[in-house]
Amino acid sequence: MSAGDCTADDAGLTRRQALQAGTATIVLAALPVAARAATGPQRKAEEWPVYGATNAATKYSPLDQIDAENFARLEIAWEWTSPDAEILAAHPDLRPGEFQATPIMVDGRLFTSTAMSQVAAIDPASGRTLWVYDPGTWRAGISTSKGFLHRGVAYWRKGRDARVVIATGDNRLIALDAETGKPIATFGTGGEADLLAIAGIDRRKAPAGLIGVTSAPVICRDRIIVGQYINDRPSQPVMPSGSVAAFDIRTGRQVWTFRMVPDASDPAAAATWHDGSAARNGNGNPWAPMSADDALGLVYVPGSCPTNNFYGGNRPGDNLYGNALIALDVATGKRRWHFQFVHHDIWDYDIPCAGNLIDIRVDGRTIPAIAQPTKQGYCFVFDRRTGKPVWPIVERPVPQSELAGERTAPTQPMPSRPPAFDRQGVRDEDLIDFTPQLKEEARKIAAQYRAGPLYTPMGIAPTMMLPSWVGGANWWGAAADPETGMLYVPSITALVSMQLNPDGSRADVPDGDVEIAGQSTVVRGPGGLPLLKPPYGRITAIDLNRGDIAWSRPNAPGATDSPALKPYKLGWIGTTSRTGPLLTKTLLIMGEGPHSPRTARKVLRAFDKQSGAALGEVALPDHTLGPPMTYAVDGRQYIVCGMGFRAAPHRLVALALPAA
Repeated sequence: MSAGDCTADDAGLTRRQALQAGTATIVLAALPVAARAATGPQRKAEEWPVYGATNAATKYSPLDQIDAENFARLEIAWEWTSPDAEILAAHPDLRPGEFQATPIMVDGRLFTSTAMSQVAAIDPASGRTLWVYDPGTWRAGISTSKGFLHRGVAYWRKGRDARVVIATGDNRLIALDAETGKPIATFGTGGEADLLAIAGIDRRKAPAGLIGVTSAPVICRDRIIVGQYINDRPSQPVMPSGSVAAFDIRTGRQVWTFRMVPDASDPAAAATWHDGSAARNGNGNPWAPMSADDALGLVYVPGSCPTNNFYGGNRPGDNLYGNALIALDVATGKRRWHFQFVHHDIWDYDIPCAGNLIDIRVDGRTIPAIAQPTKQGYCFVFDRRTGKPVWPIVERPVPQSELAGERTAPTQPMPSRPPAFDRQGVRDEDLIDFTPQLKEEARKIAAQYRAGPLYTPMGIAPTMMLPSWVGGANWWGAAADPETGMLYVPSITALVSMQLNPDGSRADVPDGDVEIAGQSTVVRGPGGLPLLKPPYGRITAIDLNRGDIAWSRPNAPGATDSPALKPYKLGWIGTTSRTGPLLTKTLLIMGEGPHSPRTARKVLRAFDKQSGAALGEVALPDHTLGPPMTYAVDGRQYIVCGMGFRAAPHRLVALALPAA
């Protein structure tokens, strides 16, 4: 049953629902209930001071010099090459990663991280490098199973004290002088703090690739809040618990830590791990970007799934705080509220992106909200002060596992509004139907798999999964318009399958690997075509004031000119290439990522925010990866895109209108 079919049912809360509702009550007494809560310091319109534009993660700028009339006239103003190229040239044994960073622009400078956790300051008008700091992360080899990648830095200033902060791939929190790029000697020990200590790991004994950091930290009320990436593959008998920690921005002193796999100090959450299984499991780590509300003093932490991704026989129970959005007090680290989106996750449906903080008007009331897109294609919307759902969220029965050792949750939470923004589950009407013959062939292929609605567990037979663990939504997140209450969610429709052995190990890969999307098995259709009909990627505009979908459209033309698809004369069919959105006063802007390099175009596109109509595109030298950003210098607006997929050149490219 789809989310749109859900109805409110406030009577007879289950114990699980009562626990979640009860945590919200704490906030009402503890926090101010302002009509419109600010989400950070005042921002200059020409700046982009935080990874997601502001701590609200809106990816929105009020700039409007670039608009629908002139977008197609954009030209390359400058290009900047990542200093990682020098390291790779000197050390050809190192494998390049992906340039997923989105730079920030504040106090007249651009600051970015690189895939190898270097930090650079760049002149925003010319692209000239001002300074580079190399923490030497690359010397330890690839720090996570994701390879060399990093998404951004944070910035803090009080008076003349201005600092750039990075949480590196090899687990160091480093504060740099924004003017010189030199470490702040009074921060931690020689300018850095050890992040491995959060997870209780001795740096001298840390296995390579076990744990690292890929996302930019959040700075709220002079606290640096940082999570970490932990290898999805259980590479040791007991994996470390994911944690989120806060550090003092001036001293680097660790202020608090919150464990994502609870211990005895959190008995209510520990009770959701039956048979004492919390002591035998880890992960749950907040690897994705976070958002924060500076006025409320809350940071919103997106949790991932516990060990391991696709089998939970060793962790019976709901497994808090896995797959939960958790609001933590930035001063104390105390949990103010939480909501678990997936109970006992066996689909790798971790929360992949920062929740968008946005004030909305619902039934005449202004609600300071947080909208959280998910891999499974739902957007959950809460009052960010209390965790109370804006619209009812209903626990609905879901299919159960056929594996003897697996005890799946009997129900999963599904929002009554807004409707799902991507396809969920596999049905006959979703199969490719360009011709009657193709439809019949698609049915024969589908019959070889086990399939069902959302939350169908993987089993001994090959099982199709949609959305898959690559999304729906993913790390690029959504963009929110604070002036209209609209949310714009890019998503992909990637059908994969998996087959498990009776003990929960994978039967469809040689080593029983239970790891990540790199080991996914894409389900193919007849004659080299996809099994499902398009679109394969889309953009969905959600009116958060109404909880309705305003429009949805394919995100790109897709491979309509390929030999297999060309005979059918299709329109835009979308692509599974992965990139993020940028929202301005007048435009929604997106590129095409390199997930499908054979078909993806190297362009940046503009869409009409109200209708979704494509307004124009600009050629780029490569595929975009991280979400673009925008700023203005001396009256000229720039849009900057990061690009560089593995061996391709890692660089930033700035676009602007022709100089007068």
